[in-house]
Amino acid sequence: MGIGDIVLSNIIEKVEKTINKYNLIIPGDKVVLAVSGGPDSISMLDILLRIKERKFGKSNPEPMATFVVAHVNHMIRAEADSDEAFVRDYCEKNNIEFYSKSIDVKKLANNSKIGVEEAGRIARYDFFDEVMQKTNANKVAIAHNMNDRAETVIMNLLRGSGVSGLIGIEAKRGIYIRPLIECDRLEIEEYCNSNNLNPRIDKTNFDNTYTRNKIRNVVIPYIKEEFNPNIINTLNRLSDLACDEEEFVENQVKDKYKELLCNENKKEIILDLKGFNNQEKVIKSRIILYTITRLFGTSKGIEKIHIEDIIKLCSNNIGNKYLTPNKKIKVLVKNHKIYFISQI
Repeated sequence: MGIGDIVLSNIIEKVEKTINKYNLIIPGDKVVLAVSGGPDSISMLDILLRIKERKFGKSNPEPMATFVVAHVNHMIRAEADSDEAFVRDYCEKNNIEFYSKSIDVKKLANNSKIGVEEAGRIARYDFFDEVMQKTNANKVAIAHNMNDRAETVIMNLLRGSGVSGLIGIEAKRGIYIRPLIECDRLEIEEYCNSNNLNPRIDKTNFDNTYTRNKIRNVVIPYIKEEFNPNIINTLNRLSDLACDEEEFVENQVKDKYKELLCNENKKEIILDLKGFNNQEKVIKSRIILYTITRLFGTSKGIEKIHIEDIIKLCSNNIGNKYLTPNKKIKVLVKNHKIYFISQI
């Protein structure tokens, strides 16, 4: 067995273990694979096809899962059309359903008054959702790896995002799965070289005006050289610990929420005020976020100051009082109850 065969075997086994460990893919799933054509995503596509063929065979009537590929052309780089053609060609050779969409991400960023990175992320995930609906898929696979997770942890620390930010990127969250999350970037690149995948290289990844790129290209190499050569593994272990603790706290919050719940519908959620005030501050904060998420599907836009204001509102329970953290929600304390009311 040559070095290339060892690399091939090791990373495939690692991805297969990750899939089984987190129950990422099961028979009957239809998965949208997000493929840009870069080393991570083309490796993910190639590895999943190999696992599927090895375990189930090409002609098995009940395969591991059905895969379709989604590619977004961001219309930023001159090579963008070539990237799209590269992914399409791979899919045609391997008889995989392929979907692509060209989106002027810079224009989207300007119109929405957001950064290009954020606009690109929104465009991609909107398209993945579109392909899911079109193909009746139930999951989306993203090719994030250990390095991406470590970079995200550092970004979250710099933003002051709290303990939950230490999780970084999870192997599975909702419909999104990440089969390469326990693989590091070096072994992915070695896999590409050993299998002549010839991935596309996005030159914007070397542009350090973007925060993530600066962390990847400047901050992490500096930490490796000066402090900890194994910083990627260290941050991933920290993320695993944070995941375990977050799961414990989430379960506690869900149990407390059920105890406090008086009524829930699409327009409002009502909680018991006395029971809420008897909780520890950390549980109060989590209950507020959990309640808002149940009402709107997200707690985005709710910041620490909003949570503290709601806790103060509830602690002084004389008379009818309310506040509006944003235009979408109104929080009212009335008749010994807390009302979370949708304004949309």
